[in-house]
Amino acid sequence: MVLSAVGIVAFSRSKPALNLKNDNSLFSLLSSQSEKSQEELVARLEKLTRKLTSDQDARLSSLEKQNAELLRQIRLLRTPPPSATIREKLAHLYPYDPSVRFPAYIWQTWKHGLNDERFDEKYREGETQWAMKNPGFVHELFNDDTSYAVVRHHFQAIPEVIEAYEALPEVILRMDFFRYLILFAKGGVYADIDTYPLQPIPNWIPENVGADEIGIIVAIGLDSNSPRWREEAARRLEFSQAIIQCKPGHPVLREIISNIVQHTQDRKRKDTLKLEGSSNQKGLAISQWTGTGRWTDTMLGYFNDYIQSSIYHEITWKEFHNLEVPKLVSDILVLPIKSFASPLEIPKDGKVDDPLAFAKHYQGKIWKTT
Repeated sequence: MVLSAVGIVAFSRSKPALNLKNDNSLFSLLSSQSEKSQEELVARLEKLTRKLTSDQDARLSSLEKQNAELLRQIRLLRTPPPSATIREKLAHLYPYDPSVRFPAYIWQTWKHGLNDERFDEKYREGETQWAMKNPGFVHELFNDDTSYAVVRHHFQAIPEVIEAYEALPEVILRMDFFRYLILFAKGGVYADIDTYPLQPIPNWIPENVGADEIGIIVAIGLDSNSPRWREEAARRLEFSQAIIQCKPGHPVLREIISNIVQHTQDRKRKDTLKLEGSSNQKGLAISQWTGTGRWTDTMLGYFNDYIQSSIYHEITWKEFHNLEVPKLVSDILVLPIKSFASPLEIPKDGKVDDPLAFAKHYQGKIWKTT
């Protein structure tokens, strides 16, 4: 019984050893199968990764082609057809959206460099103050050369505009034309170099008028009571273009640019580009070509085009005679003379007594000097 028991016990002890050996074999077998499975899994993952990478590259390539095609179509859309009129080309290139905000730009021009000795100190100070009083605005100063480069850049799709700009015989004509072109393409504020801001630009809009109701802000520049006004100006009442705020693409700018191009083309055909006569006669010719006379006629033309202005009665200069407070006509806010040509002295403490005094205009006529 003991032997049997021992035998039984001995047998019982030897059985796990046999199971362990079998387990090791099984483990090795499973391990081998697992390694193969892992290799197959890795191979499959690598294959899947290559496929996904290839598919992604193909999609990116397809998107790049689609993007290139969209850009090509956009360029075609931005290029007006050759048969279009100047007005149609301008509207096509820079369409007007009245809902946009006034862009935060300040544009100025000066025929020489900022460090030129002919740059009067009070004009230099005015140029500085435009930037200081409007810190959130982009402020750019152009001379005759840089303004030409800007015109070529923004109007390369309309060669007639560039040709007209090049044909203008006087710097003052080009600078007049430039202000309309830069405002039409980019919007913002144009200010002559002989102006001085008294208040920040956002103060120009009355509290009871929304910015979305306005497309242009201008001021009266001349309101003559003299019976001999024709000897001094093109119009008895004129809108100033020394300071203009405008949204890009506005129809008034489109119209005046078109008119200047056509007028310049006519003079070029007739070989009458050169300004003739006395200094006063030349001044009147400039006013009617690109200056306040042309600007005033274009403004009144806009007011009396009911399709554009939605005004169904005649608007004449008398609507603005002796104007004392801002007046909104269609989408144009017209300010009194004192707003952009204030007689006030520049306050040392920065406090302006007249809430409607926004800027001074020295009217230095610096473009007439060399």
